[in-house]
Amino acid sequence: MTDNVSLVSGVAKRYASALLDSAEETGVTADVERDLAAFEALLDESADLVRLVKSPAFSAEEQLAALSAVLAKAKIAGLAANFVKLAARNRRLFVLPDMIKAFRALLADKRGEATAEVTSAAPLSDDQVAALKQALSASSGKSVNISAKVDPALIGGLVVKIGSRMIDTSLRTKLNSLKFAMKEVG
Repeated sequence: MTDNVSLVSGVAKRYASALLDSAEETGVTADVERDLAAFEALLDESADLVRLVKSPAFSAEEQLAALSAVLAKAKIAGLAANFVKLAARNRRLFVLPDMIKAFRALLADKRGEATAEVTSAAPLSDDQVAALKQALSASSGKSVNISAKVDPALIGGLVVKIGSRMIDTSLRTKLNSLKFAMKEVG
């Protein structure tokens, strides 16, 4: 399973990197970013479109024809549309959502940006988000955007994921560690 995941992420990253290079060469990076976000929103809204993208039951020609109609109706054209059609022709549509994420990650990295996924037991105030953003920016050397989620199961504290690093200061984890330590003693 891990080999499949790394294969998919490798394919996604290669396609995303090629798309970013093409977009930069032609000066349409912002247009491609906007169009891919619009296509991703369509994927989020339509289970049928997700089925079309992920299902191997459709031929490349059927996928290409359907996607051409969807792209035209959504007014997605240019490099982004050609990219989606290329993925369809090459039978790589099932990796398209990962390609879009990889494109966004490569673009953010080029801009010196990072996104931190922050999970807390209760909603964070604006002051707390600002302080956390400042601390993470200082430690990572990048401009950090916060994606906040609430999970009451944490009981207290935070879980912060930025890139491949994870910082878990949640009360749930501390209690689990204490429980584990007590089992070893007793």
